[in-house]
Amino acid sequence: MTRFQRLAAATVFATFLLVVIGVAVRATDSGLACPHWPGCFEGQFLPALDAGFQVWVEWIHRTVAAVIGFLILGMAVFAVLDHRRQRSIVIPSILAVLLVGFQAYLGGRTVQLGNTGASVLAHLTTAMALVGVLVYLLVRSSYPARLGSGGSQRFTLLAAFAAATFGVLLFGANVTARSAGLIFPDWPLMNGSVLPIAPDGREDLAVLFNTHALHRYAAALVLVILVAVAWSAARLRPAQPRLARLALGLLAVYVLQVIVGGLQVLSQLAPWTQTLHVALGALAWGGAVALAVGAYYEARSAAPAGAPAGTGAGSGVDAGPRPADDQAATPKASLRDSLSAYVALTKPRIIELLLVTTVPAMVLATRDVPGMPLLDWAWLTFWTLICGTLAAGSANAINQYLERDIDQLMARTRRRPLPAHSVTPERAVVFGIALGAISVGLMAWTVNLVAAFLTLLAIGFYVVIYTIILKRNTTQNIVIGGAAGALPPVIGWAAVTGNVTMPALLLFLIVFYWTPPHFWALALRIRGDYAAAGVPMLPVVRGIAETSRQIGLYTILLVALTAIFGVVAKMGLLYAVAAAALGVIFLWRAWILWKQGTSPEASTQQAIRLYRYSITYLTVLFAAVALDAVIRL
Repeated sequence: MTRFQRLAAATVFATFLLVVIGVAVRATDSGLACPHWPGCFEGQFLPALDAGFQVWVEWIHRTVAAVIGFLILGMAVFAVLDHRRQRSIVIPSILAVLLVGFQAYLGGRTVQLGNTGASVLAHLTTAMALVGVLVYLLVRSSYPARLGSGGSQRFTLLAAFAAATFGVLLFGANVTARSAGLIFPDWPLMNGSVLPIAPDGREDLAVLFNTHALHRYAAALVLVILVAVAWSAARLRPAQPRLARLALGLLAVYVLQVIVGGLQVLSQLAPWTQTLHVALGALAWGGAVALAVGAYYEARSAAPAGAPAGTGAGSGVDAGPRPADDQAATPKASLRDSLSAYVALTKPRIIELLLVTTVPAMVLATRDVPGMPLLDWAWLTFWTLICGTLAAGSANAINQYLERDIDQLMARTRRRPLPAHSVTPERAVVFGIALGAISVGLMAWTVNLVAAFLTLLAIGFYVVIYTIILKRNTTQNIVIGGAAGALPPVIGWAAVTGNVTMPALLLFLIVFYWTPPHFWALALRIRGDYAAAGVPMLPVVRGIAETSRQIGLYTILLVALTAIFGVVAKMGLLYAVAAAALGVIFLWRAWILWKQGTSPEASTQQAIRLYRYSITYLTVLFAAVALDAVIRL
C-alpha cells in the first residue's frame, strides 16, 4: 500500500469510529454536557476526572473529530504530492477538507442551538457525505492512475442505486429529530397495520405517523434494491469475485441493521440499539459507495471486448480495440458543441413534458397547506423543477448509454450524442449517475426527503425496470415502464405536503394511462425503426389493428379516470368542462385511428395526429387543474 492508501484507510476507520461515538453522544444525551466549544470548559483542555460519563463521551467525540481533521489535511497534502496529475484524487481530497471544516462548523452550531433535531440531522448528513468521499478516495487509490475504456458499466448502474442506503439514514435521522421513534409500539407492523392511520383531528400524530412509516417503507424498498444488486453481483462472481463478496456483505450488514432497527422499538430505544443501528447504517452506506466505485473502476480495468487475454488498464499492455459501438474516434469538439451534446443526452423535450405535470400538482396541493406564503411556494417550486430537471436528465442520459446499440440502428436516433460519437459512453454514464446523485441530494436538502426518495424511485424505475428489464423483452414495456413518467405529479404533491394522498395517486394514474396511447401513436409512425432494432413494441409484434384497438381502450380508461379525479379532488366547473371537452376529442381521434387500423398509410397519418394531440391534451388538462385550484383557493 502507498502512504496515501494507508492514510486513507486510517481516516476511513477513524471517521466510522467518530460516527459511532456521535450516535452514542446522542443516545446518552451527552451533547450538551460540554457547555463550550471546541473545548468542554473554558480554559480547560481536559475535563476533570470526576466530570462524569456524559462529559467524557462528548470530549472524546470532539477530540476524535479534531484528529480526523488533521488526517484529512494530511490526505490532501499526500494527494497533491503523490497524485498531482490525478484530478480524480486531488479534487475529492480537497473536497474532504472543505467538508470536515463544514462539519466542525455544524458541530459548534449544534451545541449553540441546544442539539435541536434539525441541527443534528444536518450534522449527521454532512458526516455521511464525508464518509462517502473518504471511501471513494480509498477505493480509487487502489486502481491504476491510467485506465482504459474497459467493459460494460451496466452493473455500475445497478450498484449506484445501492446508495439509496443514504436516504434510509436520513429518514431515520428525521425520525429521531422528531422524537417519533416510539410512535408505534410494534415492529415490523405499525399499530398492527401496514398502513397506519392517525386518529381523526390529531394532525400532530399524523406527522409523526408519516415520519416513522416512511422510514420503514424506505427501508423495505432499499432492501429489495440490495437483494437485486446482490443477485446481479453473484452472477459476476467468476469474473469479479471481489464485487460479489462486497455486494453480499453489504446485503448482510443491511439485513442486520433492519433487525437492530426492530430491536430499537422492542427495547424502548435502548442506547446500545440506537448506537448499533446507526453504526450499521453508516457501514452499509460506506459499503454501497465502495461497491459503486469499485464496479466502475473494475469495468474500466477490464480488457475491452475483443482484446486479447492479459490486456487492460492494469496490465501494462495496450488496451486493444474498443467495443464495436466505440470504435469511431470521438472528434475534438468545441466547448459549445460539447455542451450541446451533453444537453442532448438529457432529452430536453421530454423533460418539458414531465415538468408540465409537476407544477399543477403543486398548485393543487397547496389547498392541503393553507396559508403558505407565495414566496415560499415559488421558492419550493423553483427547486422542485430544478431537481426534477436534473433527475429526468439523469434517467435519459443513462437510458441513452444503455440503448446506444439500438440507437445506431434507428433513423430517428442515429444523430443522438452516443451514436454520433460526440460523447463517449464512459462519460455519458458518469454524467448520468452524477446528475442523479445531485438531483436526489439537492431535492432532500431544498425540498424534503419524501420528494427526494420518490425522485430516486423514478430514476430507478426508468433505468432498471423499463430500460434494462422491459423494453427489449415485452410488448408491455411502455405500459409498465410508464410509471416512471407518471411520478412527477406525485413528486410535486409530496414537495408541498410532505406526503402522498389520493388526489396525487389519481394524478399518477392519469399520466400512467395517458402514456400508452401517446407512445403507441408514435410507435405506429416509426414501427419500421423498432422492427430494424429488434425492439418488441406493440405495433411490431401485434400489428397496426391491435395497437389501434389498445390505444382506444386505454383512452377510455384515461377519460374515465379524469372524471373520477374531478370528484375525489373536489375540482370545480372549469376543470370539469376542460376534462370533458379534451376527453371527447381524444376519444374521437382514437376512434378514427381504430376504424382505420387496417390501412398502414391512413393509420400512420392518424397516429401522427393523435400523437400531437396527446401532448396538447396533457398540457391543457393539467393547466386546467392548476387554474381551477387557483380560482377556488
